[in-house]
Amino acid sequence: MKRSATVLLTALAPVSWGTTYAVTTGFLPQDRPLFTALTRALPAGLALLALARVLPRGAWWWRSGVLGALNIGAFFPLLFLSAYRLPGGTAAVVGSVGPLLVIGLSALLLGRRPTARALVAGVVAAFGVSLVVLRAAGALDAVGVLAAFASTASMSTGTVLTQKWGRPEGVGPLALTGWQLTAGGLLIAPLALLAEGAPPALDAGAVGGYLYLALANTAVAYWLWFRGIGQLTATQVTFLGPLSPLTAAIVGWAALDETLTPLQLIGMALAFGATVAGQLGRSGSGNRGRTGVGTRAGAVAGEGHGDGRAGPLDRRDTDGHRRHPDHTPPTEHLTT
Repeated sequence: MKRSATVLLTALAPVSWGTTYAVTTGFLPQDRPLFTALTRALPAGLALLALARVLPRGAWWWRSGVLGALNIGAFFPLLFLSAYRLPGGTAAVVGSVGPLLVIGLSALLLGRRPTARALVAGVVAAFGVSLVVLRAAGALDAVGVLAAFASTASMSTGTVLTQKWGRPEGVGPLALTGWQLTAGGLLIAPLALLAEGAPPALDAGAVGGYLYLALANTAVAYWLWFRGIGQLTATQVTFLGPLSPLTAAIVGWAALDETLTPLQLIGMALAFGATVAGQLGRSGSGNRGRTGVGTRAGAVAGEGHGDGRAGPLDRRDTDGHRRHPDHTPPTEHLTT
């Protein structure tokens, strides 16, 4: 497949993640962020395992566990912790440094020297995202800032380790995606049970919302994302991350009667331009055709999971809480 087609298919993942905020606030129960993370990761992982019918062997048991923890198991809880404690726009800006982290980790772990173009594009992308999502807020919470940065670092590290390890001979990205989603979901399950108790009662809208998140927003989107890491460099894939908060802003404007200011439009243009520039570096990767799954670095982001857009006052956050009037919706660099 031509590289341009691979880039476009991979870009569908962060575009899908940009719809997460609208689905979460419109259909899902409040105050259940870990349950939401669990229902996104574990059912999708088990479904992909059933389709692929391949289990890890040898070193790939622990490698899948490590990548699943970085990409899903640690990412989702840290993401939601930052969403609780920070204005969403602040979390999005912290997450938008993902491309710069991947550039640095690629130099350290893969021996790839960063180019000036990539460094400049990373800075411009972060600045553009900040114009779209950042709003005035009170004093920043130190724990929230650390959680937002840790979730971004976790995803960035997973992306680079994916490039470093490649994937087992004869195993495709579908199986590797299932391994990691399942491992991450199993890590989240006890946290959700301990922190939130039994699952909540669900109405038809919530069931439909969870099905969308698990299937289209997670299983299909993560497969496209992880498949792209096998065809492109880690840096190129990570530079697609800003499409998530940009999509969230457009969805808010089109479906939720939110407005976009001229400054936000300038930020969108800068972030999109940086995304395009990030695809103009080295083509391919050292593990072309053998790389497995990676993470949504730079989309916090989110799961998040990238829902860091500016929205109207007194809407619910991604975690389902009513938010302070000074808060903008959190990012799901995520799920997330």
